[in-house]
Amino acid sequence: MPLTYAGPVYRPPSEADSLILQVTLGCSYNECSFCAMYRQKSFKKRPLEELAREIEHVRRVEPSVRRVFLADGDALVCSTRHLLEVLALLRAAFPSLARVSTYASPQALRKKSEEELRELCEAGLALHYLGCESGDDVVLERIAKGADSQELAELGLRVQAAGAKLSCMFLSGLGGRARWEEHALASARLASAISPRYLSLLTVTPVPGTPLHEQGKRGEFELLDPVEITREMRTFVAALEPRAGIVFRANHASNYLPLGGTLPKDRAAILAALDAALADPESAPFVPEDWRGL
Repeated sequence: MPLTYAGPVYRPPSEADSLILQVTLGCSYNECSFCAMYRQKSFKKRPLEELAREIEHVRRVEPSVRRVFLADGDALVCSTRHLLEVLALLRAAFPSLARVSTYASPQALRKKSEEELRELCEAGLALHYLGCESGDDVVLERIAKGADSQELAELGLRVQAAGAKLSCMFLSGLGGRARWEEHALASARLASAISPRYLSLLTVTPVPGTPLHEQGKRGEFELLDPVEITREMRTFVAALEPRAGIVFRANHASNYLPLGGTLPKDRAAILAALDAALADPESAPFVPEDWRGL
């Protein structure tokens, strides 16, 4: 899309064909120990006038936009009134608009009531991406997530009660070697409690300059190898007990073994693929280390 972005810009894999609109720059929290995505930016809420000009520019050259992702990492922290005005501009500009989505941090979600989320959903903001990262409260505290598993569950359920769809993301390997099993089992419990429409597994990748990377250099955090990550993934998938069908994806660029399916329907096939990789790691189709990304 013909926009000048204040980069770098990040979006979920499923938003590859979406117009990315930077409603905010950076992340208002920006304290998670593993995350380097927005450390180069100072947080800023962009004025409605700027956004209106960008939307009009896109409308003139690409009026058939169907999907929009509101970036950066914290667009939902804007006031509900501001977001409703942005959504109104998008609906007016793009008659074929089918979906608007955004990242939803715990810090932003806790400031939105169920009624506000419902109002936003009815205005078009119908999908939220919530980075849970882990269901293990020890891990959540270590990574400075700013929310515990109980609050993450409450916030995830609030989004869905408002009528919006929810995509939850967890980070394989975030417990390190010391807490891999606790991390896997507690994450499965949290994912089951929320039972989001979409569930994604990414793999933790310590980035230089982040606290997690420094912990690794000091020997305080041990990264799992591909086989250990696969074992953790198997533990997670086997322990899931969703209330309804969940679209499961582990196809992010950070992952060693891309997988997907609908749970619990495809659980046996997913576990079989993981078991095959564990039984013969030398022949497993692990993504080479230098091919992985963020």
